[in-house]
Amino acid sequence: MKTLVKAWTEEGQPGHGILTSTTNPLRLCIFDGFLLYSQSLIEVQPEIDIKILLRVSYAKAKARREARSGYVTLEGFWEDPPGYVDKIVWPNYVEDHAFMFEGGDVEGLLKESIATEWGIRVPEGGLDVDMITTLRWMVELLMEELPKLAKNTEA
Repeated sequence: MKTLVKAWTEEGQPGHGILTSTTNPLRLCIFDGFLLYSQSLIEVQPEIDIKILLRVSYAKAKARREARSGYVTLEGFWEDPPGYVDKIVWPNYVEDHAFMFEGGDVEGLLKESIATEWGIRVPEGGLDVDMITTLRWMVELLMEELPKLAKNTEA
């Protein structure tokens, strides 16, 4: 991926100068959030230029969350209490995202109308796409979309 991106940023290529221009470089800010596309964050949506939704099944989300020993927050170190995923995390995700999916099933099909209206991109393959495939897809998407954003900021 490094080789691909390096070639994309060389002189004469679409990515040349996009991130390093002295006059108007693009600045990247990556938001990562389990509840990022909830209705409660609707005011944030227009500020996100490239919206990506990486899908995960309940089983994978639970396994990932329970595999970590905790993490640092602004308030200090947080460790999930027993049953936290089943009682809090997953039910909140389902409640806040059911509107985006056919029949309210967050492990089912994303509503095309929502994806189009909100401009959300989702990789092919449904739930639990492996990390290598996901990374490749995201890098290619960014290499396609960033030059368009750069042109819009020049105008």
